[in-house]
Amino acid sequence: MVTRVLVTGAAGRIGRAVLALLAGRSVEANALVLEDPGDLTARLVVAGDASDAKAVRAALEGVDGVIHLAAIPTPERTPAPELFAVNTLATFTVLEEAGLAGVRQAAVASSWGITGLPWTADPSPHPAYVPVDESLPSQVADPYGLSKQVDELTAATMARRHGMSVVCLRYPFVGGFDERLRAHAARLTAEPALGARDLWTYLEVRDAARAALLALGVPGPGAHSVHLCAPETLVPFPTEELLRRYHPTTRLLRPLPGRTAPVDTTAAARLFGFTAEHLLDD
Repeated sequence: MVTRVLVTGAAGRIGRAVLALLAGRSVEANALVLEDPGDLTARLVVAGDASDAKAVRAALEGVDGVIHLAAIPTPERTPAPELFAVNTLATFTVLEEAGLAGVRQAAVASSWGITGLPWTADPSPHPAYVPVDESLPSQVADPYGLSKQVDELTAATMARRHGMSVVCLRYPFVGGFDERLRAHAARLTAEPALGARDLWTYLEVRDAARAALLALGVPGPGAHSVHLCAPETLVPFPTEELLRRYHPTTRLLRPLPGRTAPVDTTAAARLFGFTAEHLLDD
């Protein structure tokens, strides 16, 4: 069990939830943020860029686990070369410096975007099959999805290079039980086509944090990538009906009764015992 964890991107939505979870489990936290907001529950806060080796080294003081969340999260507002460079260099730097410091447990925020479905230029992209698993052929045609592909390759390299355990968490839409998640559900219910690229999936932010902490318990060396989401979709419609309407060419590998999420999360359950606990319907 880790005793002190570095959280990069600690001031973000998932980062704050991770800090709260660590505090509740009496695990010390270091935080790396671009700017210190002044209210983080961490024993050490370092203001700096995750691609800056000096800042990362300072933030790694005394840690035995790393949860790397710092990244530009979407491709809409950032020039493609900048987004790709920032995301990939940050992941390389954090894992390289962690490995050199003797850290052997790491979790990295990957993304549903690695499938290519959210931002491909194809106006109507369809997954080859559902439920989607980690072997789904990628349709990436955007710099964000590409950066996550490179991040996962970097994780595999660092696992070999430093004898680390690195788990890449393919997060879907993440929100808390506040206006963000409920408003998103309302939008997709009113217009289900808006959720077709994400297969109407989500994960509550406390579950996102818990998955990251659980991933630090995976023995190494080795690198793993897993999909995460709640077991049911955000919308009040039968999943198979949605798939027939919005993904008519997608193969259905097994029945998906009711609102079953069309994403296979058994790899996360098998690897570190994760299943989502916080469901919007509850």
